[in-house]
Amino acid sequence: MKRNQSGFTLIEIAIVLVIIGLLLGGVLKGQELITQAKIKNIVNDFNSISVAVLGYQDRYKKFPGEDDTAKARWTTLPVNIATQGNGSLDTGAEQALFWQHLRLAGFITGDTTSTDNPANAIGGILLVQNSVPGIIGPAICSSGLPGKIAGAVDNQFDNGNTGTGSVVGFIGAGSTVPAASAPSAAYLDDANSIYLVCRSI
Repeated sequence: MKRNQSGFTLIEIAIVLVIIGLLLGGVLKGQELITQAKIKNIVNDFNSISVAVLGYQDRYKKFPGEDDTAKARWTTLPVNIATQGNGSLDTGAEQALFWQHLRLAGFITGDTTSTDNPANAIGGILLVQNSVPGIIGPAICSSGLPGKIAGAVDNQFDNGNTGTGSVVGFIGAGSTVPAASAPSAAYLDDANSIYLVCRSI
């Protein structure tokens, strides 16, 4: 008695492998599109905050957070800080008021009673800071950026070098740049390296 053995033909196996390859290619392409969208959002954050600051200065002739006339304009603000108006965004309170001033003036969206830093597309935060090594004057920073995104953002505005130009990068997931910190040696595209990227306003 002769038995017929069932199994897959080479053509059937080849078709399955092609389908698996197409699915994997689609997933990888989708991940790359998501990464590119995040890069674009971070770049847009830097641009929109810079435009908001220039708009605020044009309208009120003061720097947001440093505006010692804001209390008279918006009565919901806390009392003026002693250092406001000295030409330097130099306290944590002034840096928090920076965001509230921009919200109250309508240059950025959000709760006008809040001094919280806005979130970025990665889940980190945007912040403004003085005394960023390598940058003169106040800088806008974005925290929690993976190396690939941090390097791409730097390349969009500057030379891709972490320590030179108008954009500098610092390794670490922190939300502030310690005054003594030096910029990172290079952007590393690995699973562990997280950066704080700062750009001059």
